[in-house]
Amino acid sequence: MLSLAETPSRHPADRLALVKGAERLTFGELETRSTRWASWLIGKGVQPDDLVAFSRPNGPEFIAIAFGIYKAGATPAPISGKLPAFERDAILDVMQPRAYIEPTDAPDCAMAMLPPIHVAASWKACTSGGSTGKPKVIVDGRPAAFPDGMDFIGIPENAPVLVPGPLYHNASFSSAIFALWKGCTVCMMDRFEEKAALQLIDDLRIQWSIMVPTMLHRIWRLPQPYRESFDLSCWNMVVHTASPMAPWLKQAWIDWMGADHIWEVYGATEGLVRCWIGGRDWLTHSGSVGKPTGGARLRILDERGNEVPTGIDGEVYAMPAGGPKSSYRYIGAERRATADGWESVGDIGHVDAEGYLYLADRRVDLIISGGLNIWPAEVEAAISRHPDIVSCAVQGKPDADMGQIVHAVIEMQRKTLSLEELSAFLSNYLVRVKHPRSLTIQASAVRDDAGKFRKQ
Repeated sequence: MLSLAETPSRHPADRLALVKGAERLTFGELETRSTRWASWLIGKGVQPDDLVAFSRPNGPEFIAIAFGIYKAGATPAPISGKLPAFERDAILDVMQPRAYIEPTDAPDCAMAMLPPIHVAASWKACTSGGSTGKPKVIVDGRPAAFPDGMDFIGIPENAPVLVPGPLYHNASFSSAIFALWKGCTVCMMDRFEEKAALQLIDDLRIQWSIMVPTMLHRIWRLPQPYRESFDLSCWNMVVHTASPMAPWLKQAWIDWMGADHIWEVYGATEGLVRCWIGGRDWLTHSGSVGKPTGGARLRILDERGNEVPTGIDGEVYAMPAGGPKSSYRYIGAERRATADGWESVGDIGHVDAEGYLYLADRRVDLIISGGLNIWPAEVEAAISRHPDIVSCAVQGKPDADMGQIVHAVIEMQRKTLSLEELSAFLSNYLVRVKHPRSLTIQASAVRDDAGKFRKQ
């Protein structure tokens, strides 16, 4: 096993580790910065296996903090720096980390001799709004060390890669950390912009990237002559994740880049199962998210907990390779599990005779907008704080660009409310990307007597 804490020192000191705009950081510089952060954290009382939360925009400092936490023997818990204080504090209240690194904090101490490396029991702790509207923390069940030679969704060794999404998201965080562990140069972006992404791929000779379908859609919408003006021959693997990709768009990318270059990974932050499918398999299993990898298993169950026949939709349950309760633990939530330990995160789908998984819905009620998971209950809880709103319900509405947008149905009496006014109110409680993009106002009750909302 190779410790994550030793990642910066395992690679040549002069090799480029991180790129964001004009910022450049070598592995040697990452080693120095992360050691300084570790010294600062230990001085603040951080102990082995503690959770350490932090907020930073995408950039070298985000990564330096994460590796500083590993060097302190603790577990990094990244939080979006764009959250309103109300939402951030709710997460911290549930998580109860040993320390929270404020966006303005700096390691204002001299580097100290660090104690012998302690490999934290968990290598990451990610946050989610949760199906009840309350935040939850998902603590990974794997330690902060990986077996030598381990593969992770095709990330190459010692190559330039592009991770354009927010690093506090599970997929982006995992990809960036593992890519550095393999000696890659990780290129980041403040905010995804399709033209800038193509320019980076060309300029830096990017070999691998991970994107959400919204990003791929925006690249595809560019005029074909413009797209093809870039030298993308280096771009060997395009991995997409987080939300469904329209079959026509998937086919368009396969036609453009070649089937061997387009891959999809499916799996929740809980790590119960990871499914993996390349373009060639997808052409013969259109719509599938692939087969389980790494020894994980799937079962499809009906509402009574009975296994359904092949090809019939039901709730997707999984058993990780390590057995029940091996892949994660929750803080602030309860597992959805059968008596014998199979677990579900609420996805609906079926498997075919060859074992390929097809999803009908990513999750029950979950809205996935531009790759971001948005729980309706979380948005509803914030909307209901408005003094003029009687009741509300939130749902996903199909959108060609974002996949889904947040749509709110609101009951109000004798008053009107514009989308702009609602968004201004919600700014105190929710990050902007979770705000409704469309709105229906009605005078009648939104829900029936049983509390059920009939989706529009």
